[in-house]
Amino acid sequence: MARRMSKPSATPHAYRFGVDSGGTFTDICAMDERTGELSVWKVSSTPADASLGIVDAARSMHSILQERDETAPAVAFFGHGTTVGTNALIERRGAPTALITTHGFRDVLEIARQRRPELYSLQTVRPEPLVPRDLRFEVRERIQFDGSVLVALTEDEVMRLVPAIKISGVGAVAISFLFSFLNPAHERMVKQILERELPDLFVSASSDIVPEFREYERTSTVVMNSYLGPMMRSYIDRLQSALGEIAPSQIMITQSNGGLIGANVAASQPVRTVLSGPSAGVMGALEISRRIDRPNIITFDMGGTSADVSVIRDFTPRYKPMADVDGFPIKIPMIDIHAVGAGGGSIARDDHGLMKVGPRSAGANPGPVCYGLGSLEPTVTDANVAIGVLNQ
Repeated sequence: MARRMSKPSATPHAYRFGVDSGGTFTDICAMDERTGELSVWKVSSTPADASLGIVDAARSMHSILQERDETAPAVAFFGHGTTVGTNALIERRGAPTALITTHGFRDVLEIARQRRPELYSLQTVRPEPLVPRDLRFEVRERIQFDGSVLVALTEDEVMRLVPAIKISGVGAVAISFLFSFLNPAHERMVKQILERELPDLFVSASSDIVPEFREYERTSTVVMNSYLGPMMRSYIDRLQSALGEIAPSQIMITQSNGGLIGANVAASQPVRTVLSGPSAGVMGALEISRRIDRPNIITFDMGGTSADVSVIRDFTPRYKPMADVDGFPIKIPMIDIHAVGAGGGSIARDDHGLMKVGPRSAGANPGPVCYGLGSLEPTVTDANVAIGVLNQ
């Protein structure tokens, strides 16, 4: 008697998608919500537009699951960890940014805390501010230490800056006034005027991003937010549009503290995602440490562009209220991760007789010389191939 074949269920499997987009590779994992089964896939990243690599990975995984299950999968959750912000900061690929600040305080980014980062080093090189001095504008206004107004800001004072900002060619503006964390009225006024007069600009105010004291750290954070803003907003818009059919639910993005925020929040506050990819790696390592019952571990996450190190103690990641990322302070709560511009694709170069590696990376295209895609610049991966650590 012939054995009767059962028909595949018409009910689609519900999956949770997780994507890690790096400068070189994009990895995707799908978990069946019913069985807990995991499926993984890897594609090359697309440095010119990181969203294309993510969409490619998602579509590939969608096709794999559909072929296996014989029905289109339902994506119940789409989580995304990205190094787009990290790599843009390390490689200085953000938008030209202007800063509007209180009269007399345009140099706060360079004065900083008047501390040498390495007291006894003769070769210390401080990073150039993300906003050059000619793009730092001052307005006459002053909020006092108790939040009261000493010098009121007028609309004419703000309008005076609009033509200069317009012809400067910047793509973003950061606003940071003294004591705005106590009274944000002046910052909000400037933001409203700029959004009205220059609607194509990405504008962020420090009182929205980090309403806390310490003007240098607050200014540095809001400048970084604006510096990354146009690129991140465009990236997220393209990603949501392209993934509409595959992942109709809202895309969630990993924050630097290991939690999740909606894509729309990430688009307006991209500074919260600067360590998005690395923090997702730490949270993944935390889960592994729990499963193997190892409460104290060191995590090391090396990609094609950067290398990230962190510590987990007693099954708890180390957190800090502020971090230094490539020489710039960020006053945002985050997992304590040390990131440097040294990855598998980091390019070696001659710097006045000294060999330096990174922060520039060969990325996914053309990639290292050993990829055979036309690159002639040696990378860390090429060195490993040359000495036999890796097979070509």
